[in-house]
Amino acid sequence: MSSEMFDADAKTLNRFVMKQSHDHDLVILMNAIGTSCKLIAAAVQRAGIASLYGLAGEMNSTGDDQKKLDVLADDMMINALVNSGVCGVLVSEEKEEPIIVPPGRSGKFCVAFDPLDGSSNIDCNVSVGTIFSVYEKKPGSDGTADDLLRSGADCICAGYVAYSSAVEMVFTFKGGKVHGFCLDPTIGEFIHTRPEMLFPQDGGKKIYSANEGNSKHWDEPIKNTVEHFKGNGYAARYVGSMVADIHRTILYGGIYLYPADNKSPKGKLRLLYEGIPMAMIIEQAGGIASTGLFQGKIGKVSELVPDEIHAKCPIIMGGKRDVQVLMDEYTAAGLSPPPL
Repeated sequence: MSSEMFDADAKTLNRFVMKQSHDHDLVILMNAIGTSCKLIAAAVQRAGIASLYGLAGEMNSTGDDQKKLDVLADDMMINALVNSGVCGVLVSEEKEEPIIVPPGRSGKFCVAFDPLDGSSNIDCNVSVGTIFSVYEKKPGSDGTADDLLRSGADCICAGYVAYSSAVEMVFTFKGGKVHGFCLDPTIGEFIHTRPEMLFPQDGGKKIYSANEGNSKHWDEPIKNTVEHFKGNGYAARYVGSMVADIHRTILYGGIYLYPADNKSPKGKLRLLYEGIPMAMIIEQAGGIASTGLFQGKIGKVSELVPDEIHAKCPIIMGGKRDVQVLMDEYTAAGLSPPPL
């Protein structure tokens, strides 16, 4: 076998984090997240063989039916993070209350995560993912839920992992670039494969992504915007797994819409482990993450402050070309959206 098939200088996840941060605790944290995601990837790939399809018979913190893989993925994330020695508080979509790490194993980081986003699709073998955001405990705090009840301005790291034909991790540090890593199954390591990911500056492909089953509940500017896209050669692409839809939007361009509406006036997505991390990634990749019309005004998702750990939010994410269409519709409706 040729030596050219092997990389003698593999740019692994741990190596990258150490080079970027020089923070040993952060290296340990990202290693723990990476390890748990490798375990989840293995479970997803063996779901049919291991009889992991179907419901677990319970509901999660937000009232969604839990799948067997939801519960397993949650346990994998919690066990890895608690035993890392660098986490003080954990918030999971699958747990109603925050997890406070015992003092003997507690550290400075607070992590919020959705262990298996899009799991309603798992039984039909559609892409799923993991989403996470990382904060540091407030000065003097022993570690409580309040350490996480902050806006995206205090988030120090955000990322997601997509489980599909390849397993890809995409993350960013506060104020940094967005980077992608692909899991090499031959060595069991995430390898740096997408340096400095950028949203297409011209807006990219003409794609809109929205659950049009909710369209009767949308406000008129959202309805008019989607009709504009339909009349101007846009393709509709909606997977229903946020990680898959956002990953495609970053790479190809277009716009992703999950607005607040008459049915869900607070939005449907969870702020701490869906809205804020995805907004941070989109913005640091050069895109826009707007709330749309929410609670009487239009603002940034990253500026929202959760009032509880499972707070919800709306999201409009994309490039200026497409988000501007919606802002123009709001202006026509007599509202005053901020400049993009």
